[in-house]
Amino acid sequence: MVFRSTSKRVALAATAVALTLVVAGCASGKTTGADSASKTITIDKAFDLKTADPGRMYEPTGEMVDKALYETLLTFKGGDVSKVVPGLASLEQSADAKTFTLTLNGTHTFSDGTKLTADDVVFSLDRVIGLKGNPSFLLDGVTVAKKDDKTVVLTAKTSTPALPAILANPALGILNSKVVKANGGSTTSTDAAEKYLNTHSAGSGPYILSSLDLASQVVLTANPKYDGTKPAYSRVVIRNVEGATQKINVQGGNTDVALDLSGTQAADLGDKVSVTSGPSANVIFLLLNQSKAISPITSNPDFVKAVKQSIDYNDLVSIAGKGTEQAAGVVPSMLLGALEPGDGLKVDTTAAKASLAKSGYKGETVTLSFPSDLTLNGIEFPTIAQRIQSQLKATGITIDLAPAPVATELDAYRNGTEVMGLWYWGPDYPDPSDYLVFTPGDVVGLRAGWAAGAAPDITKLADTAAAGGTDEERTTQFQDLQKALNESGPFIPLLQPGNNIAAKSTVSNVVYNAVWTLDIATLGHK
Repeated sequence: MVFRSTSKRVALAATAVALTLVVAGCASGKTTGADSASKTITIDKAFDLKTADPGRMYEPTGEMVDKALYETLLTFKGGDVSKVVPGLASLEQSADAKTFTLTLNGTHTFSDGTKLTADDVVFSLDRVIGLKGNPSFLLDGVTVAKKDDKTVVLTAKTSTPALPAILANPALGILNSKVVKANGGSTTSTDAAEKYLNTHSAGSGPYILSSLDLASQVVLTANPKYDGTKPAYSRVVIRNVEGATQKINVQGGNTDVALDLSGTQAADLGDKVSVTSGPSANVIFLLLNQSKAISPITSNPDFVKAVKQSIDYNDLVSIAGKGTEQAAGVVPSMLLGALEPGDGLKVDTTAAKASLAKSGYKGETVTLSFPSDLTLNGIEFPTIAQRIQSQLKATGITIDLAPAPVATELDAYRNGTEVMGLWYWGPDYPDPSDYLVFTPGDVVGLRAGWAAGAAPDITKLADTAAAGGTDEERTTQFQDLQKALNESGPFIPLLQPGNNIAAKSTVSNVVYNAVWTLDIATLGHK
């Protein structure tokens, strides 16, 4: 996901760096928390919001907003993103993962009272494709056709086992085609409906859009036409607030939910605040360049092994704060195909020194590049880089830290010219196939100088995993691939930073989801 050259969420990485946000408790002027009479809930979030138009939206704040406004063909239950469940439709998938038949289930009603049909589905998905906006890559190589009034068939050019998980993304929410067309909407780049969709919603979700200010707040109200379970809160105010102020607000009772607390900020909030903590879907990793022209040192497999054996992963977890876990592999723990915690890399200083001696390393300085202004889930990259430098020094490896602003260092990372790099990856969609980019000749593989054909055994495992199969088969395929990557690949999975959501103890069913962060409609009131 992150730092893909055409990717969605560069803004996510820079949230803690680039945003100067609203001061404590003043975004709405009047709303101070959940009220049992009005049933208003206030949520603080550091905004990376650019639009509420699903066809153009692909930022975390937008995902949460559009999850409340629009329904998708398939979805996830709670925080479990390892398995899709029916949303608007049920799914039949061909064995080769190229044909996906979706049949609308029951009656679904848009907020203006009209019924949702297969025509709306075709228009909505074709619009995402035709707009060529941030989320359009989700449907690359996919065609959409109406079979009958209740059935739509999606056909992929190649095996695409990730498509069901992709269809759960709120960017693929189903729009009221008649309303959108009447307000400038089309399935081509001439579409002009964004302005309308930033002031009105045209969906069948549990909420409708009351107001939207991209810099300060979003207000949602319950959709009286919604066919599902009615939400507990009739009004939602989402405010643009930075993490430190979120802590003040939730402790002082001026907000109900705070979404962007670091592990340190989430500690000791008092008995009136409940904290839901766990690893996020982001994975922080090291890369060692495999191009001999870039570095004859890091391209040596024994040197790579020595670095893997030198890192004290538990120590890194300890400085990262509440909710953080070691990344066992490149696929995060909540996705299908993730490794078990015991399969992660382990420190072994004695073995590291033996591997280092075998590599022929003579104490040369090795440069570690990283973004100096990047904070992810409260973890500052300079802090991690400094700790890694200290750990490698204990083995006898000399590291020169080379921090640079994200905007500067991105080019070196994308062009594959870093000797060693410290970066992170978050899923474009919650399926392990998004992590095939870590193999030879693919996007992140090339950033580590790992050319196609460099590791035929790993390429074979990747090809098998890409072809798909049952969930059980895919789990085994991706676990085998990651074990091979841990053994001989140029990437070192380090951390899954913690995700911490603080909420008043009166708010229930607070569940983190790796795609939309929080399903507002399922929040309860004690």
